[in-house]
Amino acid sequence: MEITSVFLPNFTIGGADVYKKVPEIAGPYGKKATLIGGKTALEKAEKAIGEALAGSPVEALGSLWYGGEATEAHVERLMAEPLVKEADMLFAVGGGRAMDTVKVVGDRLGKPVFTFPTIASNCAPVTKVCVFYHDDHTMQGLIFVQTPPKHTFINTQIIAEAPNKYIWAGIGDALSKQYESSFSSRGLTLAHSDQVGVDIGHNCAGPLLKYGKEAMDDAKASRTSQALAEVVLNIIVTTGLVSVFVKNDFNSAVAHAIYYGATFLPAPANGQVRLHGQLVAYGTLIQLLVDQDRENFEKVYALNRSIDLPVCLADIWVDTPEMKEQMIDHALEQNDLKVVPFEVTRDLLSQAIDDLEAYHKSQA
Repeated sequence: MEITSVFLPNFTIGGADVYKKVPEIAGPYGKKATLIGGKTALEKAEKAIGEALAGSPVEALGSLWYGGEATEAHVERLMAEPLVKEADMLFAVGGGRAMDTVKVVGDRLGKPVFTFPTIASNCAPVTKVCVFYHDDHTMQGLIFVQTPPKHTFINTQIIAEAPNKYIWAGIGDALSKQYESSFSSRGLTLAHSDQVGVDIGHNCAGPLLKYGKEAMDDAKASRTSQALAEVVLNIIVTTGLVSVFVKNDFNSAVAHAIYYGATFLPAPANGQVRLHGQLVAYGTLIQLLVDQDRENFEKVYALNRSIDLPVCLADIWVDTPEMKEQMIDHALEQNDLKVVPFEVTRDLLSQAIDDLEAYHKSQA
């Protein structure tokens, strides 16, 4: 029998006082920590983390900007930083790209990583998978570290006060997990870990459909609530557990292939940025149409429309037939479509995109 090791995420969630648990939980791993994250994220969280560490055996040595993108160049730069070399552990602060950068730095240096998400846009704070990009922001590929971060501290107050586009995109990203994992694993005999992950995946969409609109309203008002907490836990933890348990073949399918395909498109002329979860939300609708799952398609379409997630090409700034074809070209090249219950062809993707356009027009 092949040896299999599964390392599960650990997390603490709470309001403004949640960082008080940091010395107790991180203390056994060392006495010196360096914070690495986004500039805005550090502005929001560094003081609170420092106050939580005051008077404890754990010292914050200082903070570093992660670089603005998850790239090999930024990993190499950070590994050479004296504050990183001197630290016993690394505190990753911010969003997914900061998390992924610090996870790789910690893995290569053998230093434990703790994560402090300041936005709830994806499951990067609790997973082994790291999405890396080239310096020109195009997709490079996935890097898998040996274990998930040691612990994740989820401060719902900071998340509630963050720009609501991030939790908006987080809902869009998390929506895909249930439909992609069940689709890619369909008809296969699964090993225990994969089966557990797929089973957990069946719980991803329900809370988002139930609480998504209310959570978005709360985020727009910068207030914490049970609905917000349920959605944040779904975005970060539930989807993260699926990623931790399943092999990568079952972690994504059509929705993420569409996302990666869209990363090769020219930047929108209006200066907007296509967010990961925004594109995945659109891709989930394509996923469901490719799979002819009309019932769930209509539920997800209704949620997307209620919170202004994409429901048509115009919502992701795909403005010409040539851009549509370019997106499909690159989607078909992705490994996300290698393990699927039937061949996902150009014709299937093109037809699903056209069907979504027609359905959207019928709902106007």
